[in-house]
Amino acid sequence: MISKSSWHPLLLTLLLTTVEMKKFKVLITNPNVPRVAYDLLTQACDVVTNQGYGRNYTLENIKGVDALFCDSQAKVDKELLDVAGSQLKVIGTMSAGYNHIDLNELKSRDIKLGNTPVVLDEAVADVAMMLAMAASRRLTEGRRHIEQNTWPSDWDPQWMLGQDIAGSTIGIIGLGNIGQSIAKRLKGFDVAKILYTGHREKPEGKALGAEFVNLDTLNKNSDFIFVAAPLTNETNQMCNSDFFAKMKKTGVFINISRGQLVDQEALISALKNGEIFAAGLDVMTPEPLPADSELLKLSNVVLTPHIGSATLNTRNEMARLTAQNILRGLGGEEMFTPVKL
Repeated sequence: MISKSSWHPLLLTLLLTTVEMKKFKVLITNPNVPRVAYDLLTQACDVVTNQGYGRNYTLENIKGVDALFCDSQAKVDKELLDVAGSQLKVIGTMSAGYNHIDLNELKSRDIKLGNTPVVLDEAVADVAMMLAMAASRRLTEGRRHIEQNTWPSDWDPQWMLGQDIAGSTIGIIGLGNIGQSIAKRLKGFDVAKILYTGHREKPEGKALGAEFVNLDTLNKNSDFIFVAAPLTNETNQMCNSDFFAKMKKTGVFINISRGQLVDQEALISALKNGEIFAAGLDVMTPEPLPADSELLKLSNVVLTPHIGSATLNTRNEMARLTAQNILRGLGGEEMFTPVKL
């Protein structure tokens, strides 16, 4: 497991020495990457950075590079790899997910890939809890009452009633590292039960006191549902109209994974028609979300602009790990967090 501490200086020195046998060229696609990544890579490599954000900049600069430092918004496909050339052998993505990368193309070209799991788990789990509490206690609606001067002056014991997390049944779709971090936090809220679903039962689930069930059982019994599964062909649009119809009318839906796991129109319909109580979303479709989106008109949804990993320490550690993965890959060493192709 990757810790948030820096790697041992002697180990890093050995890695840099290995890489320095040849001056490799690395392209960083995002000009706003934390400084720590530049500091590590420039010790041993020639670093080129896009002067703007977008695919066109990458296409202009990628030819002839040995390694690519990208993020979840940079699509890596056949076209990009063809332009790069056959010398490109290492890619580091500053993200836990890698659905933006064509893994089959990488495998056919013998390109190594590293990602940044674990280091962002705690930050993303914190946002999941924030969204769950805000959505269940009607934060957006309450704020609008204040802004529109519709906060009643007479105390009404039935006004703005929300849902309790304490004593509730929690459903987690995808008990990976982030799902486990969410479950650990929920234990402190005195929930009654934690259910989870995925490909198989996990020993980590037993350790957390969570029960493995199928998706239908989780759907029908959960008061809160957290989506923490990766985006794959299997999970794409898995939260659809049938999914929301099976949820409790008092159910709260939280998504901190990827917007594409959700049929967004079906979610909007469920929120409008009272099929579910509320939703909290850190991810949506498309991103950035248009200002005229129907989601912004709803009072029973809480939105944040894909900020799950957005803390200073977390982003610095993600950048550091991405750079370290690239250095190890270029030096012929196994990456700290390789993606199996």
